[in-house]
Amino acid sequence: MLTRKNKRLLLKFFSLFSVVRGYNILVIVIAQYLTAIFILAPEKLTREVVLDPNLLMLVLASAAAIAGGYIINNFYDSEKDLINRPRKVMLDRLVSQNTKLSFYFVLNFSSVIMASYVSFRAVVFFAIYIFGIWLYSHKLKRITFVGNLVAALLALTPFFAIFVYYRNLDTVIFIHASFLFLVVAMRELVKDLENLKGDLVQNYKTIPVVYGVKMSKLMLSSLAALTLIPLLLLVTSYNLGKMYFYFYGSMLLLILFLVILWQSRQKWHYLLLHLLLKTIIVAGVISIVLIDPTVFLRRIVNL
Repeated sequence: MLTRKNKRLLLKFFSLFSVVRGYNILVIVIAQYLTAIFILAPEKLTREVVLDPNLLMLVLASAAAIAGGYIINNFYDSEKDLINRPRKVMLDRLVSQNTKLSFYFVLNFSSVIMASYVSFRAVVFFAIYIFGIWLYSHKLKRITFVGNLVAALLALTPFFAIFVYYRNLDTVIFIHASFLFLVVAMRELVKDLENLKGDLVQNYKTIPVVYGVKMSKLMLSSLAALTLIPLLLLVTSYNLGKMYFYFYGSMLLLILFLVILWQSRQKWHYLLLHLLLKTIIVAGVISIVLIDPTVFLRRIVNL
């Protein structure tokens, strides 16, 4: 049986895991590796990509920087989250703010050190990325439109480190990125609707606070319509194997999203919309293997 001390340590571990959103980081790490294997370096053997120490350091540097970002975001949003997510705050507060901040600096330092293994340019890249996350958490997220735009860009930034490393900046990658950017921007706006009460109290100038719920829904509808541009381009202009199933499925989910959006009145409705957008993002990560399922099977056998 666990002693009281061990139980407390376990609870603190889950608290810290909650603060750094460990599940989100795991999805990003998997996405980076799948992107490298199936899109950026399809000509290489899987073991070459997986065992590439430079790629490993870039992925770990990204994970550390993102984890640090979640911590500093949690620090600045603590009062707002107390209103919007009281139960989560109870878990998060099992670890003191001083401990979180110490861990934040350790993570950022580790990110830069791991990036230095790759190149000085990687160090500069991650130093700017870390500063960008801090600036967003401290100041930019309170500014109308700017907060949503910067949040979406920061979500995509770790993937650009991988693109640059492989020197692969094909047009199809930017079309993929534009689709993901639009979905992430939608998610950020839905989160603003979720957190409207706390944002009002803490004077965050988010789109729902400044322009109202109806205008926010109109903007979300416009963003959903804009996703059709990269979706149709990807389906009609590029050979992406069986991944077209994912893109058609995303269209259906976005239609469902719009139906629910205009019926939404309560917070749980926005939580459902948030879950739909997360499903599109996570499914997009998994469906990368559909670009060529036979290659995926061969890679697994020859791993």
